[in-house]
Amino acid sequence: MDFVEGEVLYFNKPYTWTSFKLVGRIRWTLSRALKKKKLKVGHAGTLDPLATGVMIVCTGKATKQIESFQYQTKEYNATLRLGATTPSFDLEHEIDAYFPYEHITREMIEKVLPNFLGEIMQIPPTFSAVKINGKRAYKYARQGEDVEIAPKKLVIDEIEIIKFEPPFLDLRIVCSKGTYIRALARDIGIALESGAHLTKLERTRIGDVTLDQCMSIDEFEEQLDKTIKNNNIEYETI
Repeated sequence: MDFVEGEVLYFNKPYTWTSFKLVGRIRWTLSRALKKKKLKVGHAGTLDPLATGVMIVCTGKATKQIESFQYQTKEYNATLRLGATTPSFDLEHEIDAYFPYEHITREMIEKVLPNFLGEIMQIPPTFSAVKINGKRAYKYARQGEDVEIAPKKLVIDEIEIIKFEPPFLDLRIVCSKGTYIRALARDIGIALESGAHLTKLERTRIGDVTLDQCMSIDEFEEQLDKTIKNNNIEYETI
């Protein structure tokens, strides 16, 4: 593999890792192994720290392909907890409010979900990397400042109920670039006359790249180590 000329790699992002941390670890690993002080490494689509799943990482000249990957359709498996909300709409923050959810039935959910299909306008979460006057929204949120975030246009192609065991709802979602599944959870909770937040999120596909094609960071480092040793290349220990 020629990481300088350019490679496209598929990773399963670890739980609690930021996308930036994964890219940084890959860049550090490759730079030490190949003895390169500078090596381009980038990813095609950010995942929240508490999400796992498919991340496409490009190296070297292949980073020019990142934009094309970013615009490909994405698929997620998401678990929502109904009847409770958090400021970030996921488990990054503690529950801040409880709502009734006993009235929610599978039939009610099936009636509500089609409202989110197709081209919709979505307001991104306050705890997000959306820029407002040149500053990330999450920075305002952490300082306790209220900010108005403009809605964004996006497309949701499919929403399917995988399992409903109150208060938990498992969904499969196929959507466009820029979709915040956390915000979708918020909006579904409101539509069900309750509240909701994410307790689990896994990206299972980007375009034609599926989760079963992805490797862990540990597997990548082990494979790189074996490849370099088998070719009798001297390198710094990873």
